[in-house]
Amino acid sequence: MKRFNLYTILLLALVWSGCSVSKDLALPEGLAPKMFRNAVPQDSSSVGDMPLKSFINDLTVQNLIDTALAKNYDMQIALKNIDAAEVLFKQSKLGNIPELKLQVTASSSRPSDNSLNGLSLNQFTGSTHIEDYSANLGLFWEADIWGKIRNQKAGALASFLQTAEARKAVQTRLVANVAQGYYNLLMLDAQLEIARKNLKLNDSTLRIINLQFDAGQVTSLAIQQAQAQQLVAAQLVPRLEQNVALQENALSVLIGTLPKAINRASRLDKMSIPANLNAGFPSAMLSRRPDIKSAELALDVANAKVGVAKASLYPSLVITASGGVNSFKASNWFNVPASLFGLVSGGITQPIFQRGQLKANLELAKIDREKTVIQFRQSVLNAVGEVSDELTKVEKLKDQYSIAEKRAQTLQQASHNASLLFKSGMANYLEVITAQGNLLQSELELATIKAEQLNAVVGLYRSLGGGWN
Repeated sequence: MKRFNLYTILLLALVWSGCSVSKDLALPEGLAPKMFRNAVPQDSSSVGDMPLKSFINDLTVQNLIDTALAKNYDMQIALKNIDAAEVLFKQSKLGNIPELKLQVTASSSRPSDNSLNGLSLNQFTGSTHIEDYSANLGLFWEADIWGKIRNQKAGALASFLQTAEARKAVQTRLVANVAQGYYNLLMLDAQLEIARKNLKLNDSTLRIINLQFDAGQVTSLAIQQAQAQQLVAAQLVPRLEQNVALQENALSVLIGTLPKAINRASRLDKMSIPANLNAGFPSAMLSRRPDIKSAELALDVANAKVGVAKASLYPSLVITASGGVNSFKASNWFNVPASLFGLVSGGITQPIFQRGQLKANLELAKIDREKTVIQFRQSVLNAVGEVSDELTKVEKLKDQYSIAEKRAQTLQQASHNASLLFKSGMANYLEVITAQGNLLQSELELATIKAEQLNAVVGLYRSLGGGWN
């Protein structure tokens, strides 16, 4: 009969282990629009699907990115987080495995001769002390009746996958930052070259004005005006050199190396802007972006926590068993079967006084789950907004660059003509200085817009979920 009762408990445990007391909350649907603002997708393809080295084909940038992925400390921390989450996940997989412990003990006790134990011991055994030797295996197993252990495993798996998505998010941000830092460096190189070229042009103009002053054709005001214009270009040179060094230092730290000069084999004017930058459909973007995937997994974690909290309100069934050898004499310790002993028990535990606290934990877990859904909605909204912003930048910067390029070409011709007319006496020094100043500003602005174009393209690639593949 006892054996039948034990088998009954075990059978019920196996049947109830498939039960679940918590219903998972599903992700909200229909959050992404059919298409991005001001974008008409040509087809379902997207630049976000492109492999990293296919999208960024400049070898220097590729080498910098490879170095950053290997040495950047944020990236290394993300990888260590994955290792830690993997250990916790493996640990959670052991939740259904019974605990098995081996215990070996030996004890000797001597009761008082005047105590009841001492008198009885001396009377029946003729000895003044008791020896006890025991070796046993103990087993402890909690039946997963309400899915608590299963939810713990599911939560650990989701947390592990979250760390993998977090690594991808760090990589996409790192790739974009390295590429944009390099493009900014090329922009500063171009602007430094422009400033030095303009400084030489101002030197030439100043020499001519000095000759005219010596000939009595102009006053000292002309020299002062020309010198002031020359100093504007001269002041730009050390400022841009400073910015170049600072950008090199920032890029060095980003790739995980000590500050140093960055080798670059490219020029800003040689960098091309991709013609076809199809963004595809928002729904496909959501499946690529690591932060969105991480937000999805966060809901899995929250669902698991609710399941664990709710299962804690219900009874738990624990099966224990132990067996081994026991003897009062060391010589009889392994006298089998006389020294064998065994014990099997099953118990159901129902929390009573802790129920209020457990209910509060359940309500907090449900609130956290609702917050996770809101955060998922916000993540989708931010993602769609980022893509829309980058698409707008790409489109409008293309128009700005076209206009700025025409303006720079016009001012280059105007400066050249002003110099020729000045040398022939058909234009005054103010016209020359004004033309040179306008040319300097237009060429600096053109370089800035070109760098913004390159940065916007990389920003679009990252916002579409590219950079981790």
